[in-house]
Amino acid sequence: MSRYNHPRKAQLKEILYRCLGVIAVTAILAFFLPQNSITTHEYRLGEPWDDAPIIAKDSFLIYKTDDAIQAEKDSLLKMFEPYYQMVSETADKHIAELQSYYEKNLREQVPDYYLKHLEEKLREIYLQGIADSEELEKLQSDGIRTIRIYRQNNCAPQPVKNVFSEKSAYEFLMQIEDSVRFSQDKMYKFNLNQFLEPNLTYDTEKSQQERSELEGMVVPFMGQVLVGQKIVDRGDIITENVYCMLHSLEIHLQGRAKSQAEKWSVVIGRVLMLALLVLLLLFYFLEFRKDFLGSVRHISFVVLIFLFFTILTFLMVSHNVMSVYLIPYCILPIFIRVFIDSRTAFATHIIMVLTCAMASMHPYEIILTQAVAGLVVIYSLQQLQQRSDLFRAAIAVTCSALAIYACIDLVQGNFFSNGDLDRWNYIFLCVAGIISLIAYLLLIPIERIFGFTSSVTLVELSNINNTVLRRLSEEAPGTFQHSMQVANLAAEVANGLGAKSQLVRTGALYHDIGKLENAVFFTENQSGVNPHEGLTNEESAKIILQHVQDGLKLAEKYQLPSIIKEFIATHHGKSMAKYFYISSVNSNPGKEVDKSLFTYSGPNPHTQEQAILMMADAVEAASRSLPEYTESAVNDLVNKIIDGQVNEGYFNFCPLTFLDVQNAKEVFKAKLKTIYHTRIQYPDIKSEENAQ
Repeated sequence: MSRYNHPRKAQLKEILYRCLGVIAVTAILAFFLPQNSITTHEYRLGEPWDDAPIIAKDSFLIYKTDDAIQAEKDSLLKMFEPYYQMVSETADKHIAELQSYYEKNLREQVPDYYLKHLEEKLREIYLQGIADSEELEKLQSDGIRTIRIYRQNNCAPQPVKNVFSEKSAYEFLMQIEDSVRFSQDKMYKFNLNQFLEPNLTYDTEKSQQERSELEGMVVPFMGQVLVGQKIVDRGDIITENVYCMLHSLEIHLQGRAKSQAEKWSVVIGRVLMLALLVLLLLFYFLEFRKDFLGSVRHISFVVLIFLFFTILTFLMVSHNVMSVYLIPYCILPIFIRVFIDSRTAFATHIIMVLTCAMASMHPYEIILTQAVAGLVVIYSLQQLQQRSDLFRAAIAVTCSALAIYACIDLVQGNFFSNGDLDRWNYIFLCVAGIISLIAYLLLIPIERIFGFTSSVTLVELSNINNTVLRRLSEEAPGTFQHSMQVANLAAEVANGLGAKSQLVRTGALYHDIGKLENAVFFTENQSGVNPHEGLTNEESAKIILQHVQDGLKLAEKYQLPSIIKEFIATHHGKSMAKYFYISSVNSNPGKEVDKSLFTYSGPNPHTQEQAILMMADAVEAASRSLPEYTESAVNDLVNKIIDGQVNEGYFNFCPLTFLDVQNAKEVFKAKLKTIYHTRIQYPDIKSEENAQ
């Protein structure tokens, strides 16, 4: 029983992971989705209204703009009079100190009428008040003209210009009106600075209360919109009054929910909408690309790029930053088309566009423009093999987006109306097309992060001037020629079966690079001398088998992509070096020979392209040993090689049908007959004597 439970548990675990993934993605999208995206409008002061006319369905107050409210507050705050507490003891203390100082130090030198004069002036100064110099400067810079001074239980206004600082108080004391009676030198002897001290302290509580009362006098609204009143019509310029009405409408719509249940219904509806779109993406993979659901890197890549563009759209709409037309949405189908396939690129792009449209008040334009742009980029990137391909795709996408947006303006009657035509969106679409060119720069980082290999990389690796291939052509020319022939054969078969021809071609060029370590031990590189003659069958087999591991080491050294390493590892699968195995069996009659000493480490091919390479490698190598290249000999060879591989089970884990195998055979036969055809022998011209 237990053996039947394991698959069921694994299946339940897989379902659980998928459900958690859908919930996580939906939660992230719901978190970033603008809260009022369904009810808000896009409008700017001084620009024409490009949407349908709005008629008020309810009455609501017209709120002033934040700038208008702030301006009224600033105007009222000019009347603000901060409160200060006067410390009356300060004056008495310093007058007493002045008297004491005079009695001790100046009675013999200065007449007593100087003391009385200074006492009166000092009382006058402290009565008007002395404030801290920095605080007094701040009052003047803030434009405050009057303060309120508390003297015990009495409060009276005091002009700021009449309040002293310590410096101005000293200057006031030193002023001499009667120069006959008073001498400047004798005034200096009093050292008057020591009797001056601020006696006004800021009353924070009373001042803040006064400020709040003034700010509370600002009325936040300036009128009312009645039921049935037209707020704005298409083409109307957004004046300040219209702007306030539209802004007030949004506030009214946000607070219109009469119960908690209605608020929850909005939240639930938005979350369910997002969950439905995420489920559509999951169902696509379940129905058409189930093989990718088990690949963490593929699913992570699709989900991350999907979330990136969606969240970026939500944030731009939430913060009213520029326009969503500035976002190069076509980068998503470019990447998925290059790294996965066209069908997945189209499905993901459409679902992404639908999700992004939830945040816009113009979903029709967004969906139509970006859907067309996505289709065009998928059509134009059949093979991304060079920079010019991406450049042409960017031009095609930009032109198509501009064309479809112009059609929308024509339908809405905006195209020939200068007031209604939003030229900025055309500029944003052009900029988005230019930004999409960064997709080429991002190909390499994405390949490194997710372990993908793009067509551009494959084309670059196919260049025979690359270090490894150049070494192969110089140090193992026979193997190099063999690899070239295998690449041509495999690519031809891949084209016939609808497989990735560029991938299998590149894999074929590198599949035998391990032979560089012991090139002379392989027949195609020998010139009369066979180094295997002095070795046992086991030793020879070990050298031959080792070329797979040597190839993987070289691939690691030269940083070849993992997908190329897989071709190196699987091009022999778990087959045997049969020549040395059979020789060992014949040399040891009656003894059991250890097959593992003659068997490649594998694994067997697990993709269509790897299976094609395995067939092409075996067929090309065997074709060199044919004594004659007749049609029947070629047919028999191909049938024998490929049928043997099928019977040995090397392709059991490949998405390869019997029809695919049969079609591959036909391509191999036709190609080999073309390569090894015999030339027609040209006849000699007969002389007249021979003719007779």
